[in-house]
Amino acid sequence: MTEQATPYEILGGEEGVRKLVDHFYDHMDELDDAKEVRDMHARSLRVSREKLFLFLSGWLSGPDLYVQKYGHPRLRARHMPFSVGIRERDQWMLCMRKALDNMGLEKGFRDRLEQAFLSTADHMRNKAEYDDSPSLVIGPGKPTG
Repeated sequence: MTEQATPYEILGGEEGVRKLVDHFYDHMDELDDAKEVRDMHARSLRVSREKLFLFLSGWLSGPDLYVQKYGHPRLRARHMPFSVGIRERDQWMLCMRKALDNMGLEKGFRDRLEQAFLSTADHMRNKAEYDDSPSLVIGPGKPTG
């Protein structure tokens, strides 16, 4: 029986996760289409880069660095002070998709990561707004909210 590599290992361990985080925040800094989500961050992204690296290390089944330093991530609670809606989620995902593209990953693995990031980013939404995704529609075109 062979042991499967973790997403953390497939990305290249610490170096790979740092590279992903750096690409992500570089895109956030550079893209006009990510302005609102960028404006939610401090002028310097140094602390944000480090916290995302620590979090992703554990999230990707590597060392649980964020928990060791800060305790349970409580992601949704930590994002509640910010108004996060569809637009902000999509801007965050734009940066993450571009960062994933920069990594040169195998397509199937890249797509699985993107879906996992999208699920997590969508969970951070805390602004009431209508989304026409099928998960929010019951019956023929009847919004749940």
